[in-house]
Amino acid sequence: MAQEIKKQTGVPAERHPLDAWGSLRGDMDRMFEGFFGGRGLPSLFGAGGAAGALSPSVEVRENDKEIVIEAELPGMQEKDVQLTFRDGVISIKGEKRSERDETKDDVHICERSYGSFQRSFRLPDTVEVDKAVANFDKGVLKVTLPKTAEAVNREKKIPIGQG
Repeated sequence: MAQEIKKQTGVPAERHPLDAWGSLRGDMDRMFEGFFGGRGLPSLFGAGGAAGALSPSVEVRENDKEIVIEAELPGMQEKDVQLTFRDGVISIKGEKRSERDETKDDVHICERSYGSFQRSFRLPDTVEVDKAVANFDKGVLKVTLPKTAEAVNREKKIPIGQG
């Protein structure tokens, strides 16, 4: 099964007692993690008010023949997303920009927001990356990674006897 590679968050296990800035940063990190449900600082993705999680929701499924990765990227276009594979790791990267410039009567509103993300997953050696297929439709990226023929036929039933 694909395994997500996670960035380390929080505070280093050991630090100098006089490192006040490190302590303050650790306290702030814990506060944001608690406030935003362990998801880090807010960005353009996810649910929860005007801001959400720092990275998009990703679902990884595996069956006998393939591994399927689906990432929800609402409001994004295919040109804003990169899919790469290197050293057994598949990475999904993207940037989302939003700009609103509106003038009505005596009010001028100009808002810009920007967010980027990266999600990476280590793939087993049994995946044929050269035969991977990726589709982007209605804000959902779907990556299908077929397994090698020997991986599909690797499972063997072992009879269970009495005694």
